[in-house]
Amino acid sequence: MFISSQNSAPCFKDFTLVMPAVAVGNVGQLAVDLMVSTLNMSRVGYIHTDCLIPMAGNNPYATCKEDAEELHTPAEVYTAAELKLAVLQIRAPIVQTKSKRFSQLLVSWIKASGFSRTVVLSSSHAYQRDDQQLQGTPLRYLVTPSLLKGSEDALKELGWREMERVPAFPGLTDANTEQRLYIPGGGITKGLYTESYAEDLPLAVLLLFCSEGDNIPDAFTLVNHLNDWLHLLDNPSQKPNKWKIPTSWSLLFGSGIPPALF
Repeated sequence: MFISSQNSAPCFKDFTLVMPAVAVGNVGQLAVDLMVSTLNMSRVGYIHTDCLIPMAGNNPYATCKEDAEELHTPAEVYTAAELKLAVLQIRAPIVQTKSKRFSQLLVSWIKASGFSRTVVLSSSHAYQRDDQQLQGTPLRYLVTPSLLKGSEDALKELGWREMERVPAFPGLTDANTEQRLYIPGGGITKGLYTESYAEDLPLAVLLLFCSEGDNIPDAFTLVNHLNDWLHLLDNPSQKPNKWKIPTSWSLLFGSGIPPALF
């Protein structure tokens, strides 16, 4: 359920929605952090659900002490009205037994809100790639037929690679072998894509093959990849510092080793 933090419910009609999947390395979430911080997006509400582990904390995008004292929740919606852009930032793990229900809840909300298209930022385990996925760029995309109708030319011009289907039984190379969509470490990515496909929603998935660790460089790679399509910033890859790093990133790896240990 979406709950507005404003006096009146925001209108999302014809907005583009960008959201992360809680996936390997949290790359999608870090990329969304960069968007919210750089574009100075406004918080307009949050998703209230028991599908996410309940958490709360200080403002991750605080620029002053007063801002830092704001309370923030696991799934919040931000907008940049001038760009007709909305993002849903998810900061908590999904309860394992409720991932399908969470995907269905998101699809229902997306449909009811009237978004013109949805882009899911995700990641997948690099070490579980199929042989054909080892070549070239580690970036891939998926797109539903309803979004492909209006974006086919743009995607061709970008030269992106579609996520390959792999044999259902690894090692079998027979031409008649069943092929499947496999996104290990991708969280709800596959479920959200298949639900949107069935509901004829215009949705795209941008994902990156990566490993757990310091995934900040992966976040920059993914958000620049998205920017090539949506043109949120002009030539950000030529000026890496153009993306504004949020203050909360200083605590990504904790607060350091206590000197008292030594």
